[in-house]
Amino acid sequence: YIITPVADKKFVGKNILYANIFKKNDKRTIYNVCYRDGKEGTSYIKRFAVTSVVRDREYDVTQGTPDSRITYFTANPNGEAEIIKVTLKPNPRVRRIIFEEDFSNINIKGRQAMGNILTKLPVHKIALKQRGGSTLGGRKVWFDRDVLRLNYDGRGEYLGEFQSEDTILVVQNSGEFYATNFDLNNHYDDGIRVLEKYDPNKVWTAVLYDADQQNYPYIKRFCFEATARKQNYLGENKNSSLILLTDECYPRLEVVFGGHDNFREPMVVEADEFIAVKGFKAKGKRLTTYT
Repeated sequence: YIITPVADKKFVGKNILYANIFKKNDKRTIYNVCYRDGKEGTSYIKRFAVTSVVRDREYDVTQGTPDSRITYFTANPNGEAEIIKVTLKPNPRVRRIIFEEDFSNINIKGRQAMGNILTKLPVHKIALKQRGGSTLGGRKVWFDRDVLRLNYDGRGEYLGEFQSEDTILVVQNSGEFYATNFDLNNHYDDGIRVLEKYDPNKVWTAVLYDADQQNYPYIKRFCFEATARKQNYLGENKNSSLILLTDECYPRLEVVFGGHDNFREPMVVEADEFIAVKGFKAKGKRLTTYT
């Protein structure tokens, strides 16, 4: 492998297995690799990070033996460690030709380390059995609203410390919401009302004018779902509009009347007593018939 500056129409080789932007001193991106040493040699398994290299110098993931071959490779931005299934070539002398190996049992060492012996027998194929979590602990993530991008460098709003399975909740002004991972390649559109680490147990309270119900004010309490598909908690009618969205546990709302009803005293509503928590698709409950 090599680290090389970006240039137009630059040839870096054939049969490229992986390409990405290199970050110096990145100790969290861990490469999980299996390789065969030589044409018919022993298969090894290793984990390593690439923190510092000389540009345009070729480095070898293997031991450099001629006809060596990488048989499995993943790049893991948060040090994830998966379980792989190894299938050996049929051999009447070998009873068990399929076995599993967990990368979390392999220590992370320098990029030039030989690695551990995976098997001395010929390998037919290696496949992913199960994705795993990070072996490095959580990753701290920030969101920069100026460029609408995530970063790990402390710029913008701190979202929290993320494990591999954690997601980000995005709620837009239009009422649409969805969830993403915390990959730095994510790009978010304008009009974001909420962007935060997703909490499946957090209860939200929304007050809206329901266009299907003569634009009367309705209140609903619900939990957002972690779905990659965009959905709308305001309903299918695009003419419905949001008045208030809050994640306060026990919000107290004051309703002030106007127009022909401006003589009425303001109404105070304890949201948790007024309506139970239901799904985000629920219609909710009418706050009042006054204006």
